[in-house]
Amino acid sequence: MNMHPQILEKDGRKEFVVLPYEEYLRIQEHLEDYEDLRALREAKAESYGQPTLTLQQVKEELDKDS
Repeated sequence: MNMHPQILEKDGRKEFVVLPYEEYLRIQEHLEDYEDLRALREAKAESYGQPTLTLQQVKEELDKDS
């Protein structure tokens, strides 16, 4: 990702960063994707070792309920 930040200083110290709006949106999207991935990995880890059903078993269960 190519970024074009502007650093603003206050009393000679770096205080703020200003980004073009499009770059900000890309960063925001990447952070949301990261959060989604983290939540998926967490859910996957929590369900590790739990009983599972095959697709065929799910279909059969749904057919019974119809």
